[in-house]
Amino acid sequence: MSDALIETVKIKKSYNRGNIRVQALNGVDLSVQRGRTVAILGPSGSGKSTLLNVVGGLDKPTEGKAWVDGVDLNKISGSELDEYRLHKIGFVFQFFNLISTFTSVENVEFPMGLAGVEKSERREKAMSLLKEVGLEGRADHLPDELSGGEQQRVAIARALANDPPIILGDEPTGDLDSKSARKFMQLLKSIRKERKMTMLLVTHDPIVVAECDVAYAMRDGQIVKTLSSKDIENARTSAAHDEAMLESVI
Repeated sequence: MSDALIETVKIKKSYNRGNIRVQALNGVDLSVQRGRTVAILGPSGSGKSTLLNVVGGLDKPTEGKAWVDGVDLNKISGSELDEYRLHKIGFVFQFFNLISTFTSVENVEFPMGLAGVEKSERREKAMSLLKEVGLEGRADHLPDELSGGEQQRVAIARALANDPPIILGDEPTGDLDSKSARKFMQLLKSIRKERKMTMLLVTHDPIVVAECDVAYAMRDGQIVKTLSSKDIENARTSAAHDEAMLESVI
């Protein structure tokens, strides 16, 4: 094992879909250094979300090894795996996954409650996190009273609640317009720098790729290419969502 914060070695993942055996991952080697923002991109069915699920402890590999922040994911299960997800990983999803009957501050408090944080401390920290993402004035609003960009900022605050070293994002700008996506990525960039976090983001979006240090392309369950600095610069100068630009370099 290297000194990488996230490392997978020859990860394979297969599952049954009806009578068909699907090979979602087919020998993925990935190394992510601490403090880096890394993008994984590829067409639907390429295995990128499955890879994210393995790193996040939501899925077990069929073969291969995965280490995250010193934890051998092949050797933990049950309550240890719950603790891993609760303290090591912050998740940000495309459709926000906020609890619809909870206010913004209650959504941010929720993972702290699971971690056993006292109620008064939860509320104080949740309000501080909402302020950090510019939503202290929306603390008492329900998700359906917020814009998409605001809901995603609540999701970021929730992901930070237990101070994880890693943020995993599955198409985090997929439900946002380009203006909101740029604001979201600038916020993530600021948080990463301030908190010295590591971020692994699955995306189709040039706006996301433009803010990443490294980007990898996946096809057929494998990482097939490391995007060059020129490819990332092309994403940086792209004026709008242009999946064709990214598809052309994979």
